[in-house]
Amino acid sequence: MIFDLPPQLKDVVAQQPYPLLFATISGAHLYGFPSADSDYDLRGVHILPLKEVMGLQTGPETREISADQEGIELDLVTHDVKKFMGLLLKRNGYVLEQLYSPLIVASSPEHDALKAIATRCITRHHSHHYLGFAQTQWQLFTKESLARVKPLLYVFRVLLTGIHLMQTGEIEANLRHLNEKFQLPYIPDLIAQKSFGPEQAVIKETDQGFYHQEYSRLLQCLENASQSSILPDSPSAAADLHDLLVNIRLAAC
Repeated sequence: MIFDLPPQLKDVVAQQPYPLLFATISGAHLYGFPSADSDYDLRGVHILPLKEVMGLQTGPETREISADQEGIELDLVTHDVKKFMGLLLKRNGYVLEQLYSPLIVASSPEHDALKAIATRCITRHHSHHYLGFAQTQWQLFTKESLARVKPLLYVFRVLLTGIHLMQTGEIEANLRHLNEKFQLPYIPDLIAQKSFGPEQAVIKETDQGFYHQEYSRLLQCLENASQSSILPDSPSAAADLHDLLVNIRLAAC
């Protein structure tokens, strides 16, 4: 589904030197709690031509740009299709979220093909990505002089995404949608503080003990969900990814 997005985003995508297999939106917009002044985080896959993958002088595996397009601040990071497929075969939740983001700026038939194949890249060991990311965000939340709402929301978003993935095998990065399932009563208020309050909105000191308990509880829930998950131990999509990559390269000649 292609959303009605600021036209500046499509303009930036159209200006890229390599064809894009897809470009989607990540970050706060994907997670369901953007502020009015949130940047747009675009992520995607570019396709290097054969001459830039076969010769001594190879093209960039990763491209990063930052731009201010008529008041819209954005970051665009793309990986070459081979590198992206390699990341799919690892325990990398980021690339799965980028691939399956419903906020699509650019797409292609190969994007749809990749999404169909990548379901077989999801394993129960992806829980390690979400456990590690949650712990990192919690450390950020607790080490700052002010306990800000933003990193706390990231903690809960990551934990619920991980639990949902272990239980269903489906990628869902939007905290609002996740909470329709998990029904945590404090999530709507935190989202409101982040979305409509100041960027540096903080958590009351009297509430911090409660959120520590919730963090510990959900961390354990994710570990339990990983242990009981029926997801496979390893991906089974390598051969089909190889074939798709070959076809994409040949089509780009």
